[in-house]
Amino acid sequence: MSKTKVIHPDRDPAFATGAYSDGVIAGGFLFVSGQAAVDFKTSQFLLGTIEEETHRTLQNIKTIVESAGATLADVVKCTVHLADIAEFDRYNTVYAQYFPGIKPARTTVQSVLAEGLKVEIDCIVKLPA
Repeated sequence: MSKTKVIHPDRDPAFATGAYSDGVIAGGFLFVSGQAAVDFKTSQFLLGTIEEETHRTLQNIKTIVESAGATLADVVKCTVHLADIAEFDRYNTVYAQYFPGIKPARTTVQSVLAEGLKVEIDCIVKLPA
């Protein structure tokens, strides 16, 4: 099976985030790595409220998904890591705004996140034929 790497179009070439791709296309799906509240132009984490970080994270996901030729309506599964599960309702209010139709399947857990982040989200996208 062939694979294609997907890179956030605003990524600073010098911004190294680890040994992974922003996304990988394989078998008609796009697998988006865990994204967070990062400004890809400045290579800086943008810490803020759970609402602010959720918006920024989902905007980053949206950009990666669209660069692969899909939309958020094509997302079929998300895994969400929250630093504080007590912020679930506030996060969920923002999350729901990005998926107005059929919601993706989702797992949400509390995790210890790096850099003081409040949220990290990865997803699987079924690419249009």
